[in-house]
Amino acid sequence: MLKNFVTNRNNRVMVFLFLVMLSTPGKGLALEAIDSEFPATESAEFKESKAEKKKDKDSITINTRFYISLAMDVTAVMLIILLIYHPNYKKLDTTFTFIVFNVVIFLLTFVLNKVKISMGAAFGLFAVFSMLRYRTEGIGMKDMTYLFIFIALGLISGIQLEYDVLAIIIGIVLFITVFLDSNFILKREFSQCVQFEKIEMIKPELRDDLIEELRQRTGLNIRRVVIRNLDFLKDSAEIRIYYRE
Repeated sequence: MLKNFVTNRNNRVMVFLFLVMLSTPGKGLALEAIDSEFPATESAEFKESKAEKKKDKDSITINTRFYISLAMDVTAVMLIILLIYHPNYKKLDTTFTFIVFNVVIFLLTFVLNKVKISMGAAFGLFAVFSMLRYRTEGIGMKDMTYLFIFIALGLISGIQLEYDVLAIIIGIVLFITVFLDSNFILKREFSQCVQFEKIEMIKPELRDDLIEELRQRTGLNIRRVVIRNLDFLKDSAEIRIYYRE
């Protein structure tokens, strides 16, 4: 009797385990089938959208805004050169440098802005180019100022601002440049260094005579002079003269 009880109990346990085994894999397969239908599709769509976003992020598109911003930038540069810089200083060699620097800075800023590289890189180029000195000849203070203006215009135009904002900024730069470097409001004053051999005339009480002497020699309307360097061995002085045309 005990043997039958044990046998029946074992049979019941085996039947119970068999039923559990039949029910559990079915549910797992069903859930696995459902998961294989939807999440796989969802994952594929997510990956596809992510790839498209990455492609759009890294791609560079030249559109109407690019051409209009470039046209506004180049127009501003040409107005400054033709109306202010060239009539005042008559330098054609620096005109090429100004235009090329402006356009190159515009293109670099546009590309860096589109590929989402930090604007610190563009500003670094802007700072390096603005402080550039040529190995053969130093750039004067006025030329360096104009170079800074043209680089700044290229940088501002290249970041694709709204047209009205860009027009206002360019207008402010044009107005300040015309206001400060034209004969309409303020008289321009030029300067250059000369070597003067009559070192006895550098005394403060003879300053008027020195200016008159330099006016007769140079034919310039000299307004004031600054003594820069004295060489008593050669009996000469380096004098910076300031004059108006």
